[in-house]
Amino acid sequence: MSSKSRQGPHREETLQVGRGMWGWLAGMITAVIVGFPLSAAIAYATHPATRKLFGDRLSGASAAGFSAFWWILALLLVALPFLVGFGVAKMSVRWLAVFGVLVVILVVALVVLGQLFAF
Repeated sequence: MSSKSRQGPHREETLQVGRGMWGWLAGMITAVIVGFPLSAAIAYATHPATRKLFGDRLSGASAAGFSAFWWILALLLVALPFLVGFGVAKMSVRWLAVFGVLVVILVVALVVLGQLFAF
C-alpha cells in the first residue's frame, strides 16, 4: 500500500493565511476601534450647537470652523481602517514605517487643531 492510501480522510491540511487576510483582519479591528469616535465626530459635525458641551472655550469659534474640524476628523476616521488594511496587505516594512510616520503627523495635526478649538 502506498502512503497516500493509508492516510485516507485523516490527512492534515494547513490553512495558508496570506497578507491579504491579515490586512482584512487589521482593517476590521481598526474599524471596530474607531466606530465610537467616528459616531461622536459625525454627531458633533452635524449638530454645531454641541459647541456648548465644551463650555466657554469654544464660544469664539465659528460654527463653520467647528463643523469643518469634526467633518475632517470623521473622514480621517472612515479612511483609517482601509488604510491600515491596505498597509498591512500590500506595503513593505519600509513603506509601513513611512505610513506610520504619516499617521503620527496627522494625529499631531489633529491634536494641534483640537487645542486651537478647545483652549
